[in-house]
Amino acid sequence: MSGHSKWSTIKRTKGANDAKRGQTFTKIASAIAVAARTGGGGDVDSNPRLRMVLEQARTVNMPKENIQRAIDRGMGNLPGQKLEEISYEGFGPGKVAFIVEAVTDNRNRTLAEVRNIFERSGGALGTTGSVAHMFDQIGEIRVKTKGEDKDVEILELIDLGAEDVEDFEEEGVQKYLVTTKSSSLAQVSKQLTQSGFGVESAELVMRPKITQEITDKVMAQKVVDFAQRLEDCDDIQKVHSNFDIPEEILSTL
Repeated sequence: MSGHSKWSTIKRTKGANDAKRGQTFTKIASAIAVAARTGGGGDVDSNPRLRMVLEQARTVNMPKENIQRAIDRGMGNLPGQKLEEISYEGFGPGKVAFIVEAVTDNRNRTLAEVRNIFERSGGALGTTGSVAHMFDQIGEIRVKTKGEDKDVEILELIDLGAEDVEDFEEEGVQKYLVTTKSSSLAQVSKQLTQSGFGVESAELVMRPKITQEITDKVMAQKVVDFAQRLEDCDDIQKVHSNFDIPEEILSTL
């Protein structure tokens, strides 16, 4: 299992991403608003970033009126405080490196919440660049099978621009985790859709250059709990980490 997908895999297998429906919509609405404001407007044909966020919204069955309201807010057509993107870096339990991406309307509030999570878990919030050099930014796309032979589909995904493909099964459905260059994410995602694959999400993620292996069960639980506390923060959009927990330990948590 590649290091960059470890946390997303844990969320799939343990249901950690089954957050409250309202919280999920709030996070995606913030991402939509920022994408509409910074990515080139509310037209998905001319705004690849917005198109990718809307794929996530559809995956969780976000109502169309919620989506449109978020776009209108991002375009400045609705009253409300201005949202801004901000990222934090630091070390959590077990000296594991974390990069946390947030969207907030109150920078001071979010900083206080993130710092509190780090400090209460025995970690330390660092300065900008303190752990970023330990990661590479890549594109990550989750797609559903077309129902064809797995080996054939993997070769097709590579022909369509995938740099790497991991296969997995979720709720009885064959799926793939496709990685791309960050600059090719929108293009590859569009090509996969046009070729008949069901794109569930397409996003930029941070892949660790070196992973931190956690072989102690108690420490592994602390790391997973810490990552989940960050995920549960309303302002947090993404959590990236370099921890690597062996499957034999992960299965017992």
